Amino acid sequence: MLQQDCQYTNYSCGVQDVVSPDKSNGLWSPTDWSYEEAFSRNRGLVSSNEQQRLRESRVAIPGMGGVGGMHLMTLARMGIGKFRIADHDEFACGNFNRQFGAIIDNIGRKKADVLLESAKGVNPEAEIESMGGKITPENIDQFLDDVDFVVDALDFFAFDARRMLFREAAKRGIWVVTAGPIGFSTAWLAFDPNGMPFDTYFDMHDKMEPVDFFAAFVIGLTPRGTHGPYFDYSCVEASGRGPSVAAACRLAAGVVGSEAIKIILGRGKVRAAPYYQQFDAYRYILRRGWMPWGNRNPIQRLKRIYLRRYMLKLGYGQ
Repeated sequence: MLQQDCQYTNYSCGVQDVVSPDKSNGLWSPTDWSYEEAFSRNRGLVSSNEQQRLRESRVAIPGMGGVGGMHLMTLARMGIGKFRIADHDEFACGNFNRQFGAIIDNIGRKKADVLLESAKGVNPEAEIESMGGKITPENIDQFLDDVDFVVDALDFFAFDARRMLFREAAKRGIWVVTAGPIGFSTAWLAFDPNGMPFDTYFDMHDKMEPVDFFAAFVIGLTPRGTHGPYFDYSCVEASGRGPSVAAACRLAAGVVGSEAIKIILGRGKVRAAPYYQQFDAYRYILRRGWMPWGNRNPIQRLKRIYLRRYMLKLGYGQ
């Protein structure tokens, strides 16, 4: 909540309606909130010119679920000033263990609407456009228009949409980072539009079965699988359910925030795919490496075959 006598402005997709100040009904006066003061504690980590660049940057985040909401709020608190988001889902009781915005009052509300309001509560000047649904071949041009950086927050099992997102972003010269919660860890990959493509790294193609997409994504995202000793794959359902906790979602958002600084501001080294990273807070392990062949590496192929057979044995997709 903004401090007393700060500005509260209701924005929707960049259009503002100023609420008249009236303390008697609980609304705040609009005079004192300022971007510079709100994000002044970023100083010492980013320069004034870099903060202005963040303010002018646009980030696209498809998905406002377990990681998407965390990504949006983390980047909003870093002072990024423009967002384009998409999500078709509504909050339900099953979201409460991990998703930002999942509270009693929001059950049945659209996730995109709730997260837009939450980000506006951090930065009332932010321009936030909500697509109000899924990304599709029909709206992907609009979704990626004038975007500086993309964060993949799609549902883990949305393989077709994810492949489209990475392919279309690369065509437009846009970096994409995928960082997901895996057990009590986060694993992440950054894709340079001029580097190894998503489908090449994961060795994905149109004729694959759902279980093959699943095995390719898991093994490619976590080549050294730190979560393996404690992760129960029998709890993974092809319908779109699997183990996921808030601690790992927050780790993923922290990683995305750090990568965003480097990519948007053009500073620091970004280890793009085929580099991979996984940090497991539960096991105190950081694993990172380089796979020039991606999932086509013979060892990766063997891992995928094993996981495919194991998931089928568990009844995945049946």
